[in-house]
Amino acid sequence: MSEIAGAGAARAPRAENRPGALTRAWSSDLFWRFRRSPVTIVAALVTLILVLSAVFAPLIAPQNPFDPANLDIMNSRLPPVWQAEGDSRFLLGTDEQGRDVFSAILFGLRISLVVGVLGVLFATLIGVTLGLVAGYFGGYAETIIMRVADVQLTFPAILIALLIDGVATGIFGGSGNAGGAVTVLVFAIALSFWVQYARTVRGLTLVEKRKDYVLAARLIGLSPLVIMARHLLPNVLGPVLVIVTVNLALAIVTEATLSFLGVGVPPTQPSLGTLIRIGNDFLFSGEWWITIFPGLTLALLVLAVNLLGDWLREALNPRLQ
Repeated sequence: MSEIAGAGAARAPRAENRPGALTRAWSSDLFWRFRRSPVTIVAALVTLILVLSAVFAPLIAPQNPFDPANLDIMNSRLPPVWQAEGDSRFLLGTDEQGRDVFSAILFGLRISLVVGVLGVLFATLIGVTLGLVAGYFGGYAETIIMRVADVQLTFPAILIALLIDGVATGIFGGSGNAGGAVTVLVFAIALSFWVQYARTVRGLTLVEKRKDYVLAARLIGLSPLVIMARHLLPNVLGPVLVIVTVNLALAIVTEATLSFLGVGVPPTQPSLGTLIRIGNDFLFSGEWWITIFPGLTLALLVLAVNLLGDWLREALNPRLQ
C-alpha cells in the first residue's frame, strides 16, 4: 500500500506542473513562426483593430450615419478637419448627405466584414460537403459535381456573382433594403467561391480514404456519414483553413466590386464599396476624401488579410518550410 501511495504522490507533481492549453498553444511551432514574422504580427494587429472597430462601431463612431435624424444637409461636403474649411466634429470630412465619413467607414466596414465572412463560411460549407461526397463515393456523384465545378471555373467569379445577384434579386427582391441585399450578396459570393473548396477537399479525400484508419472504420461497420464527419473531415481541414483566409480577402473585394457596380447594399446603409462608388461621383470636383478614405480602409483590410493568408499557407505547408 505504501508503494502505491508513494507512486501516486510521485505522479501528482507532474500533473500539477503540466502546462495549460494556452501555454502549449503559445509554445507550439505555429505560434513560434508567428512571433518570428514581424510582417505577420503587424498584419494581425491591423486586422484585429479593423475588426474591433467594426464590432464596436456604435460606440466609437461620433455619428450614426444610418439615422436621418443625425444628418444635416448644411454639413455636406465638408473637408477633413486639418484643412481650412474643416469642422472639428468631422475628422475625415463629410459626404454629400452630411454624413461623417469616419463614422460611415466604421459602419460600412461592419457590413463588408459580415458579407465577406458569411459568404466564405457558406462557400466552405458547400464546397467541403460536396468535395467529401465526390471524393468518398466517386461514380456519378463525383462526375456531376466535378463537371459543374469545371463549367463554373470557365467564368470569372465576379460574373458568376453578378448573375446570381441579379437572378436572386429579381426573384426574391432585396435591393430596396439592406437586410435583403446582404443576404443576396452572401449567397452570390458563396456560390461563386465553393469550387476551390470542393476540388481541394475531393483530392485530399481520394488520398485519405485509402489509408488504414478509413479502411478500419469501414471494417467495423461505421456509416459513410460518420466516416466523413469524424475521420476524413479533420484530416482535410488544414488546406481548407488556408483557402478560407485567402478567400476572405477575395470575398471582401467581390462585395466591394458588386457594391461599386450598384448591385450591392443600398446607399442608405452603405458598405465600403458603396461608399467608394458614392465618393467617385465627387472625386473630380475636389471632394476627394469621400472616396479616398473608404478606399484606403478597404485596401488596408485586404492587404492585412492577404498577408495573414500567405503566412498561414507557409506555416501549414511543410514543403515551404
